[in-house]
Amino acid sequence: MDVTPLSLPDVLLITPRRFEDNRGFFSETYNQNTLKEIGITVPFVQDNQSLSRQKGVVRGLHCQLEPYAQGKLIRATRGAIWDVAVDARTGSPTYGKWAGAELSAENWSQLWVPPGFLHGFVTLEENTEVQYKCTSFYNKDSERSVKWDCAEIGIEWPISADEAVLSEKDLASPSFSAAQGWFSYKG
Repeated sequence: MDVTPLSLPDVLLITPRRFEDNRGFFSETYNQNTLKEIGITVPFVQDNQSLSRQKGVVRGLHCQLEPYAQGKLIRATRGAIWDVAVDARTGSPTYGKWAGAELSAENWSQLWVPPGFLHGFVTLEENTEVQYKCTSFYNKDSERSVKWDCAEIGIEWPISADEAVLSEKDLASPSFSAAQGWFSYKG
């Protein structure tokens, strides 16, 4: 696996190796021991999958509060996304900062987003399928969200607000200031 820390050192771009021949390819997309070697020691307990039929579908920025905070290992298995993590850990030296990467079926990269970070993505192609592993089970009462294009964060999205396709829930999300105190930085 190739591992690249992004501008937020806790957020990692992970690209598993693919072995190709005339039949197609083989890839080990998850290996607990390999992830432990790069510092991801939390267990994964739930797998999620989404399909977005349109280009410009925005999902996020989402998180769950403790004790249900989720780390996520995200990949696009069809199409492509611009995937983003935002540090929401109060007291962190990178609090309110973001990192992003393109994940696609072509580049085969995955993004590790630790607990304490907001997560969101926008689809770059029609019929994009995203799969991700979570370190905690879904808990409706602990879910929170922040406005995807919040000026306080300043994420450089590859689409304009006019192009964004959002759920009613995401349209009603508050600004980043609402996230103050959701998570604490543990150094």
